[in-house]
Amino acid sequence: MARRKLRSGELENRVLSVLWAADRPMTPREVHAVISAKRDLAYTTVMTILTRLWEKKELTREKQGRSFSYQPVLGRDERVAQRLQEVLDAADDRLVALNAFVTSLPADAQAALQASLSDNRSRR
Repeated sequence: MARRKLRSGELENRVLSVLWAADRPMTPREVHAVISAKRDLAYTTVMTILTRLWEKKELTREKQGRSFSYQPVLGRDERVAQRLQEVLDAADDRLVALNAFVTSLPADAQAALQASLSDNRSRR
């Protein structure tokens, strides 16, 4: 049975997940070793994804021997927050989009959000 082809965004997320889990800079070979243990993926594909993420300024890189080592600029949660902001920026009406998102959350997540907002207001 043929495997489903992954979209570029899915590969980027997998590469970032490997880097976040390592919590240290990694070379393309190290990233490839982790990813290819779960899915057969060409080394050049991993290199391409790392380069694209670096060009998008989502990774930093440092020369390490004849290669580079890569590390995420943002942590996982900060990246999610940035993505949410980008989605809201694309909405015709941010308030409508935000309300639709919040009302789609489970009750416990809505309560946690409300508590967080109240806590942030009290700190000001």
